[in-house]
Amino acid sequence: MERIKEKFIELKEKKEKALVGFLTGGDPDMSKSFDIITKMCESGIDVLELGIPFSDPTADGPVIQRSSARSIAKGINISKILELTKKIRTITDIPIILFTYYNPVLAFGVKKFYKQAVKSGADGVLVVDLPPEESDEMTKFWKDDNFSLIRLLAPTTPLDRMKNILKSASGFIYLVSKTGVTGSDGLDASKVLKQTKMIRSACDLPVCVGFGISTPDDVRQIASFADGVVIGSAFEKLIEDNIAKPDLPSIIAKKVKECKKATVFSQ
Repeated sequence: MERIKEKFIELKEKKEKALVGFLTGGDPDMSKSFDIITKMCESGIDVLELGIPFSDPTADGPVIQRSSARSIAKGINISKILELTKKIRTITDIPIILFTYYNPVLAFGVKKFYKQAVKSGADGVLVVDLPPEESDEMTKFWKDDNFSLIRLLAPTTPLDRMKNILKSASGFIYLVSKTGVTGSDGLDASKVLKQTKMIRSACDLPVCVGFGISTPDDVRQIASFADGVVIGSAFEKLIEDNIAKPDLPSIIAKKVKECKKATVFSQ
């Protein structure tokens, strides 16, 4: 959690916003996945959101669904993602957030997951389908505040519900920009701005916006008022479209640099 806090303080001082990059771990295979992530870290992502592949990713669109399928086909599971996390930690100090659904965590063992995630160097977890009313089942095993539970807020979340969710949030808030799944089109910045202001009235954690952000223009628009932007499907689409190319990591790196540039407001 300290890495997350320090990263947002650092970015604020530099008049930059966070570029949060999502990738499904192990896609297209473990070796290439590490090479891609290494290049992404070198090229400017501020926070890594590392997806644990799942067979039924209901919040994700077809691009990320296919990335999960490719990863699962390579035999990737939680244990291997945690090994990958540990390896990533040897080359970067940026915050690493594990992205998952609750079923894999439950099958793995919630207490075991927490211990091994912390040991691997992860800074937190985002569990897409775990509502706050049920999250004590997992967080009761957490010994301190060094591991963050990243909370999701939807554009349809009313203020009373939002305040209840924010009580147990830490690290940063992930604001879903719209109804639908990841990778879907249609970004209404005015609605996202309104929701961001509402969150800030109830919470002082950084607000990062995801879903539907794919271009530098999208990034610039949302970063003008949010604390960070999350890009996932756009990176995974590049992997899918260039999967056999030896310069795949460099292709992803170019996209990272373009999007990171759009988060800088110091000039």
